[in-house]
Amino acid sequence: MHQIEIVGMRKNRDLKIVFTIIVLAIIGIIISIGVILLNKTKLNQENELEEVSAEAINILVEQNVISYTENSGDTNNKNQNQEFVNTISNIYNLNKTKTVYLTFDDGPTKEVTPYILDTLNKYNVKATFFVLGTRVVMNPDILKREYNEGHYIANHGYSHKYSSIYKNADSVLDEYNRTENAIRNALGTDYSSNLFRFPGGSHGGPYEKIKKEARKKLTDNGIAFMDWSALTYDAEGAKTPEDIVKNLKNTINGWNNVVILMHDAADKKITYESLDDVIEYLQKEGYAFKNIYDIM
Repeated sequence: MHQIEIVGMRKNRDLKIVFTIIVLAIIGIIISIGVILLNKTKLNQENELEEVSAEAINILVEQNVISYTENSGDTNNKNQNQEFVNTISNIYNLNKTKTVYLTFDDGPTKEVTPYILDTLNKYNVKATFFVLGTRVVMNPDILKREYNEGHYIANHGYSHKYSSIYKNADSVLDEYNRTENAIRNALGTDYSSNLFRFPGGSHGGPYEKIKKEARKKLTDNGIAFMDWSALTYDAEGAKTPEDIVKNLKNTINGWNNVVILMHDAADKKITYESLDDVIEYLQKEGYAFKNIYDIM
């Protein structure tokens, strides 16, 4: 009997071990699936936040370089805001000498924007910041610093969530207005940027039909929109300052009037780490730095 009990105990122990292994394996599988889904969700969110398709870039550059004039009309009959719209739409033909506009999207953030501002001050360069309304609400003091130091505050929408901003043309205008209100509240003034940058660019992509309607709606309301002609790929995988400058060289194409796309989102440490190199390269190439105040 004693031997039988021992055998039975061993069987029970073995069953417990097997059961424990199975339970741990199941837990491991569940955790793995959860991590995969979390990473996939995070990747989709990042892709939505930073989406800049090659097709969109090509369209933007092509349209702007040939003096984009959709819905421009007769400038003699425009009010001041509409004249501003016309000026922005022809930004790539404004200067015969080399001129560059540094622009930063997706801020302000505590992690990156102050360091960018420090570098800009070091070189006495004024830039244009296309801000998100949600981040203006979170960081009003940084927005005030941008404004007080002579940088132009422009509008990049409120959420940067494509499914929200591109529901229809009215939702684009609504996000613009919400961000304008956030800017005014932060600055304590009646400031109006009258300048919008479409998340992902104003042309191309799956929302092109809505973007087209929104372009007209913005223009009809005296609101300009501006894209870019060169970029550093700071949001598309550039890892080092050398990568940043190389990408800039490859996209600037020797044009006289250049708008450079960069970002000051919280995870864009590479942007401020490479900004010295970007500015010094542009200085070496003979570019003068301007922001939107210079062309108003």
